[in-house]
Amino acid sequence: MIRVLFFASLREQLGTGEMRLDDFSGDIAALRESLCGERPEWRQYLASDPIRTALNQVLVGADATVADGDEVAFFPPVTGG
Repeated sequence: MIRVLFFASLREQLGTGEMRLDDFSGDIAALRESLCGERPEWRQYLASDPIRTALNQVLVGADATVADGDEVAFFPPVTGG
């Protein structure tokens, strides 16, 4: 299982701040595509390049591998406190 978090304006746009996925394997790019495939209305928010991603609280690129037990966080490039 992986934990997926959405912060700032993404949380508001997607209508959720957190979800859990039981059966996922791949990298960040594949995770984004999987989420957009399950919820097509999210594509306009998650598929844009400025979205930043953290894997276990470390900023990563789209090629970072996600493993069982990981936490992935998506957030816009500028977030406030």
